Amino acid sequence: MSDESRNDSGPAAPSADTGSTAADEAGRNGAANGIGRRDLLKALTSVPVLGVFFAGWYQKKLADDAKRAAIIGELGISEGPPAVILNAVSHPPGDRVRVGMIGFGGEGESLGRCLGFAHPDWIESERKNALDDPANKSLATFMSQEDLDVSIVAVCDLFDVRAERARVAAASTESPGASGAGQAQRYLRYTDLLESDVDAVVVATPDHWHSRITIDAVNAGKHVYCEKALTRKEEEAMAVYDAVKRSGVVFQLGHQTRQSESHIKAREVVEADILGHVSLVEVTTNRNAPWGAWVYGIDERGTPDTIDWDQFQEPSENKVPFNPERFFRWRCWWDYGTGLSGDLLSHEYDAVNGILRLGIPHSVVSSGGIYYFKDGREVPDVWQAVCEYPDRDLTFMYSATLANSLYRGQVFMGHDATMTVSETVEVTADQYSTRYADQIEEDLIDPDRPMFTYNPKTGGVDAVTSASAAYFAKRGLLYTYRDGKMVNSYHLHIKEWIDAIRGNAATSCGIEEAFEEAITCHMATRAYLEGRKVLWDPVARRIV
Repeated sequence: MSDESRNDSGPAAPSADTGSTAADEAGRNGAANGIGRRDLLKALTSVPVLGVFFAGWYQKKLADDAKRAAIIGELGISEGPPAVILNAVSHPPGDRVRVGMIGFGGEGESLGRCLGFAHPDWIESERKNALDDPANKSLATFMSQEDLDVSIVAVCDLFDVRAERARVAAASTESPGASGAGQAQRYLRYTDLLESDVDAVVVATPDHWHSRITIDAVNAGKHVYCEKALTRKEEEAMAVYDAVKRSGVVFQLGHQTRQSESHIKAREVVEADILGHVSLVEVTTNRNAPWGAWVYGIDERGTPDTIDWDQFQEPSENKVPFNPERFFRWRCWWDYGTGLSGDLLSHEYDAVNGILRLGIPHSVVSSGGIYYFKDGREVPDVWQAVCEYPDRDLTFMYSATLANSLYRGQVFMGHDATMTVSETVEVTADQYSTRYADQIEEDLIDPDRPMFTYNPKTGGVDAVTSASAAYFAKRGLLYTYRDGKMVNSYHLHIKEWIDAIRGNAATSCGIEEAFEEAITCHMATRAYLEGRKVLWDPVARRIV
């Protein structure tokens, strides 16, 4: 994943922006000098033309402020930050945690930075980007990260070039984690890394390696941070779940929206019953660029001499001759990845699961196909899945196209209001709401305008300006805000895991949440591949 940019919400009656206007300041100053708002209003009207206009605007603002206060009072929720930010403050520092990186491709390198270690080439590139565009805050945000008091002491990657990048990054002293910088040992096989003195491992490999590495790691007593999707197969999810449950390790799945301030706020909205009964949730993943369809660049240095191809395809039943396209664009084949389901539905599902706590659906249907990228891939580029929760009287719908970039946010449709969640939260009353019927009748609430908006930026500056950045920004997948300060949400998610290791605490996306994600995604994949409705049997713990 890469960087993010800004996605401002439209105008709304109650805004999270608490900045003062000139009129507010004038009113306060006047009050301090014995001049009330009424006196100020009279004074303003005495100014020809402009004063009359300004006075009218100010009078309307006072009415709007009163209306907003009444609405917020009715909702019973504040416009400020969420009451509880998960793990916003670290546990007291303990012994330095020794981390092993297993996989150091694009995702692994990003996670290495979130631990506090960046390759010098990345730092230099971002420094140039910041000079070219002052709005680009990637490097500044990275350098302001908290030092997690960790060291990357071991790395394992099947591509020599990436393994060496990991070693150089681990030794970098121009990083927030400089206090823990040092020489990392490179291992050719992850099993040898697990026999070293690492305390914890970050698993950032293709999906087909997740289960084997995670199970071996927890059996070796190593704490695990595993990238999504949890596993490539249903039976692997069962095995990983059982292994983690019987171990004493701290496990975290890489769904960083758990740290997003907007998603935490959305959970407060649901808990306050502002939406009424939610019967339908719609989410989308629309991307319209080669990178968005996993057509990643192929490194010319990737050859049979620098890539351990036999080891790469070892867990796969389908063995093929060396193929750099399959190595660098592995998500396009079922042999190694989980397609749209495990890569992108998993993000949207976990975000909604964190807000509504849905759990595993009763049934799933799915359809789609390869409609645009006729490049030899196996996984669909247009795909949709419908998950039913009859015990909640709720349907969860996911749709995706990799040939169009329209983004609609995560939409929660309740009887009384609709909530749209992205990097912001926006709630609009339904015109036929029961709860807000009187307020709508009295013109206190306008169903054509949001009655509640929350923007954690509070005037924050754009992060980056690339196309891929804009995509991830809208979903809150890389940056969030704490007290108006931009923070990498991956960093917060990694930090939560490190803190939990030191404090023997739970994580926000532990094995229970990971299992729910895995089974939901596997149900959607099975429904697509088998062309039928699939069901979850909670007693037998299997998809039928």
